[in-house]
Amino acid sequence: MGKPTGFIEWQRLLPKKRAVEARLGDFREFVPPHAEEEAAKQAGRCMDCGVPFCHQGCPLGNLIPDFDDLVYRGQWRAAYEVLAGTNNFPEWTGRLCPAPCEAACVVAIDKDAVTIEETEKSIAERAFAEGWVRPRTNPHRSGKRVAVVGSGPAGLAAAAQLNLAGHTVTVLERDDRIGGLLRYGIPDFKIEKAIVDRRLRILEAEGVRFETGVDVGGARPWADVVRDFDAVLVAIGARRARELELPGRELDGVVQAMDFLEEQNRVVAGDAIADRRFDVRGQRVIILGGGDTGSDCLGTSLRLGAADVAQVELMPAPPASRAEDNAWPQWPMIFRTSSSQEEGGTRAFGKRTLRLEGEDGRLRALTWIDVRLEKDDAGRARLVDVPGTEERREVDRLILAMGFVGPDLSGLAAELGVELDGRGNVKVDADARTTAPKVWAAGDAMRGASLIVWAISDGREAARSIDTALTGKPSSLPTRGRDEPWPGR
Repeated sequence: MGKPTGFIEWQRLLPKKRAVEARLGDFREFVPPHAEEEAAKQAGRCMDCGVPFCHQGCPLGNLIPDFDDLVYRGQWRAAYEVLAGTNNFPEWTGRLCPAPCEAACVVAIDKDAVTIEETEKSIAERAFAEGWVRPRTNPHRSGKRVAVVGSGPAGLAAAAQLNLAGHTVTVLERDDRIGGLLRYGIPDFKIEKAIVDRRLRILEAEGVRFETGVDVGGARPWADVVRDFDAVLVAIGARRARELELPGRELDGVVQAMDFLEEQNRVVAGDAIADRRFDVRGQRVIILGGGDTGSDCLGTSLRLGAADVAQVELMPAPPASRAEDNAWPQWPMIFRTSSSQEEGGTRAFGKRTLRLEGEDGRLRALTWIDVRLEKDDAGRARLVDVPGTEERREVDRLILAMGFVGPDLSGLAAELGVELDGRGNVKVDADARTTAPKVWAAGDAMRGASLIVWAISDGREAARSIDTALTGKPSSLPTRGRDEPWPGR
């Protein structure tokens, strides 16, 4: 629990970021881990709350008070062992998770929450620096072969777990590099790809096999993969983007966020791109979508030297503090400012795009109108236009960051008879099984676009289910939130 009075004596403190002017000059990360002394204080703020609601907030069931207490006492290696017992990739979640655990922290009822995510990152970085993160192998092999289709956090977590259970795991990835959205969908200023690669080297050393450039459902039919392996896990994410259904969508200058971010991630990775399609240097940029993806596009545009950037949200601005119907420990629906939004650009809320204008096939302007929330006679909220608020804005580049509608299921349903749920995701039972024999699903493919911690949790749970099916007995892999040793540790 840390120091009993720590949450009273010490205030929440996050590491000092690099100055905006400096970080806009490159794509490097700009938030260092805490120094050891400050990390101990921040972990020491974890109070003796009796019922740690942070466990409820964390989809992985991370044993947060346990590793907080160990960090406070200077027992860093033990803290890492506790954290690694529930989370395969704490160095990723410590950078990318929005920290629902902190929203559920008991201290957060009337004070600032414990810096759980930052402590997690500090533990992980200390573990790598000290050499505690080493390949773990299971000498007892089952003779069973598992294909994991997709190499995002869900697929990689499942692959790691299944390999440690003794199965032979092959990860099949459509792109030319492993990592999924970690690789091409998230800018380096949030997670440098060296952080991804060092974990991949650990997984390879443990025995996980990676095959890139494999288009399952395209050049390689799903049926062939199911035939060639004893079990198949569908972990392809939910990358089908929501479209802007307006005339003019086809104009040159309108781009989906993932296409924009992927190109820049490839440039940062050193790929030679002869014809840059989405260089926004000197351009007027509007980003439709106020979420994390839109913010990533904002930070990227600023670093590329855009002349002007505006991030626009359809919904009205949320309140500055929790509403009465949004009580702790629920996720607080409040106004937030991301690190990219700190760096520049403007923000607008409650705007609905009405039309796009072009000239010679090129985007020139858009018109939007203000909207507000109203309740109908049944008490249901709806957006209505505000008359007389139309506004025309000249724009060179319109980036669509309006969210995702589901996975790209090319051939999956047709070839295997896999059923979908009402939202177009892969339908699974309580054990992550699909309706097709030998096929499971995990992460965004079955959940819809969600958080990295849910992806890892889903991958781990699917691995337990697959392990049980392949061995015919209860899985020895750890379940959610239990610090049990992996096989071979």
